[in-house]
Amino acid sequence: MGITGRQIRQLRGLANYLEATVTIGKAGIVDSVVNFADNTLEAHELIKGSILGNSGLDTREAAIALSRITHSALVQVIGHKFVLCRPSKRDDIEHIELVK
Repeated sequence: MGITGRQIRQLRGLANYLEATVTIGKAGIVDSVVNFADNTLEAHELIKGSILGNSGLDTREAAIALSRITHSALVQVIGHKFVLCRPSKRDDIEHIELVK
């Protein structure tokens, strides 16, 4: 998913008000985390996640790995938090309209 700088800024602004829903803990990126992130992306298109300090993972590396597994775009990494985005195929949700 190729997104422009303007679109990244738009998504970062939308993610400002989100709570972290996906949490990567001591076990790392396990199947349950991947499935939950995938389902949440399909339902909301934009999610915020966090990495616990005891996980031993670098936030950027873990976010990149999760984005590759879920086929989503990494929007932002700040501290122990990250934001992922992926267009949903569902018709029953409100889709994010990205600027051109």
